[in-house]
Amino acid sequence: MEGKYNCLIIGAGMAGAVAARRLAEEGGRRVLLLERRGHVGGNAYDCYDETGVLIHRYGPHIFHTNNRRVFDFLSRFTAWNGYQHRVAANVHGVFMPVPFNLTSLELAFPGAEGAALADKLIGTYGAERKVTILELRGSGDPDIRALADYVYEHIFVHYTVKQWGQTPEEIDPATTGRVPVFLSRDDRYFQDVYQGLPLEGYTPLFERMLDHPNITVELHTDAAGRVELEEDGTIRLDGAAFDGPVIYTGAADELFGCRFGRLPYRTLDFQFEHIPRDDFQGYGTVNYTVDQPWTRITEFKHLTGQKLPGHTTVAREFSRAYTGAEGEIPYYAIINEANNELYHRYRQLAERCPNLYLLGRLAEYKYYNMDAIAARALELCDDLLK
Repeated sequence: MEGKYNCLIIGAGMAGAVAARRLAEEGGRRVLLLERRGHVGGNAYDCYDETGVLIHRYGPHIFHTNNRRVFDFLSRFTAWNGYQHRVAANVHGVFMPVPFNLTSLELAFPGAEGAALADKLIGTYGAERKVTILELRGSGDPDIRALADYVYEHIFVHYTVKQWGQTPEEIDPATTGRVPVFLSRDDRYFQDVYQGLPLEGYTPLFERMLDHPNITVELHTDAAGRVELEEDGTIRLDGAAFDGPVIYTGAADELFGCRFGRLPYRTLDFQFEHIPRDDFQGYGTVNYTVDQPWTRITEFKHLTGQKLPGHTTVAREFSRAYTGAEGEIPYYAIINEANNELYHRYRQLAERCPNLYLLGRLAEYKYYNMDAIAARALELCDDLLK
């Protein structure tokens, strides 16, 4: 087996795919890539539904970055549609831009009240700044402090309770303090230099990236049945010792049979609906920040730019605790001191294997945007190709 492959990668998402391409192409490595699911692309996977709408099966993925190296690397495998993401919060039926900005301010406080408050904010903090709730609450002006309370109550707290399953009292005050108010009329959710979605979809991007004679992709393959980690640090693939680099992008606890207990995550359920009208909500994403059991609704045609008159597809998104049950997907690590300590115990087990590399959201128990995962994969390959 080692004669056939000299690099093993587990997981065909962004981390695994980027690493596979670089190692195969620049390093001449013969890469075996094992993927549990029946497709490449990880959670960025997209496909056409039965009505012809291109949907993101695991929730909306918007590519954005200031990292030119990452953008150039991915651009080898796709053109981009130039989409600029705009998110609205549905506040009792009024759609306000998120992050909360000067347009949101005028919708929340119409007329002279909003104009006066905008003047105060810009006069105090300057235009085009993102000012945190913590800064606003520290103001000596009661109107500015009241605005901070409004943003906390109507934009942040109820959404966060749904997303993370916590009461307001349990929410980390440091997290609350970082919530921004953007003193601008720039309604875009991101201000990164490079933004958009792959013109033909994420799945073709990944398929092109993995289309290399040195890469073998095996789908519907659970690495747990093929890979063994022994106590002395030896890694075995199909029973034979494997000395090449092994890049693991799955959940760190599952790599060791969850021997210390499961790492806590939040999972998501999606309720897809086909609607016989041109446009459902006018935005790619609308967050429900004060009511409804779902956290947000995504309307995919706004993201992809598809022209399909007379019908559209949306997805309602529900967050709940991950249990590890069949079919559940761990989406968001719940970062706190106790969980970090639990992850550290798994990390120590992994470090016994000198040729094992943990890479990505699940393997590192961190939140990464797609561009950051791609950057991490490129940097790891820099080291492996030295």
